[in-house]
Amino acid sequence: MAEATVNAVPSEPRARTRKKNLRLWLSASWIAFVFLAALLAPWIAPHDPLAQDLMLERLPPVGFNGYETGFFLGTDSLGRDVLSRLIYGAQIALTVAVVAATAACLFGSFLGLLAGYFGGWVDRVVSRLIEIWMAFPPVLFSILLVAVLGSGLTSVILAIAIIDWTRFARVIRAETMVQTRMDYVQSARIGGATRLGTLFSEVMPNVLPTVVALFALEMGVAVIVEAILSFVNLSISSDSPTWGGMIAEGRASIHFAWWVLVAPLVVLFLTVLSFSQLGEGLKEQFDPLAR
Repeated sequence: MAEATVNAVPSEPRARTRKKNLRLWLSASWIAFVFLAALLAPWIAPHDPLAQDLMLERLPPVGFNGYETGFFLGTDSLGRDVLSRLIYGAQIALTVAVVAATAACLFGSFLGLLAGYFGGWVDRVVSRLIEIWMAFPPVLFSILLVAVLGSGLTSVILAIAIIDWTRFARVIRAETMVQTRMDYVQSARIGGATRLGTLFSEVMPNVLPTVVALFALEMGVAVIVEAILSFVNLSISSDSPTWGGMIAEGRASIHFAWWVLVAPLVVLFLTVLSFSQLGEGLKEQFDPLAR
C-alpha cells in the first residue's frame, strides 16, 4: 500500500504538466484557426458580410428546430450572414491585436530595458511616467483618446498602444533589474563589453521570453478593447463587421434572434481566453519558477 502511494506521487506533477500542455495547445490551435479564417476570409466566407436582404432577416442557424437554410449561423436583423460577418470581423480584431500589441511592446519594452538597466535618473523618469499613465482608467482613457483622435482603425490602434505600453515597461523594467544583477552580466563587463553592448547582447535575450508571454496577453487585451470601442460605436464604420458591433446589434434582438448575440460573444470569449491562456502557458514554459 505504501509502495503504491509512493509510486503515485511522481505521477501528479506529470498529470499537471500534461494538463497545462493540453491547455496551451488548445489555446494555440484556436488562435491559429481564427488567424487562418481571417487570412482566408475572401475565399471561405459563404456570403458577402455587407449584403442586406430584409426577406432573409433573422433566419435561425442550420438545424435549429429542424430549420434548414443556406446560412450556417443564421442571419441578423438586416438579413446579413452571421458567419460571414464573424469571419470578416476576425480580420479587424486581429489587425488591431497584432499592430497595437507590437507598437506597445516595442515602445514599452525599450523604455523598460533602459530604466531597468541604467537605473538612476533614467529609471526615475520612466517610473514616474508609468505611474502617471497608469493613474488613468484604461478603458475610459481609450474611449477618450478615440473620441479625440476620431473613429477609425488607426485611431483604435493608436489608443490601445498609447495606453498599454506601460504594461510592458513595468514588467520588463523589473525583469531587467533582476537580470542585470546576474553573474553573466558582470562577466561580460569584465570581458570588455560596453554597457549598451551588454544590454543588447546579454540582457535582452534573457528578457525576451517575458516579452513574448506579455505580447500574447496584450493581444487578448487589444481584442477586447477593440470590441468595447466598436460596441459603443467608436471603432471603425458601423457598416463594417466587428465583433463588438455585432454584439451591440444582437443585444437589441436577443428575444427574437438569440444567435445574433451569442455567436460573436462565444467567438470573442474563446479568442480572448485563448490569448490569455497562451500567454500564461508561455510564461510557465519559459520560467521554471512559474511552473
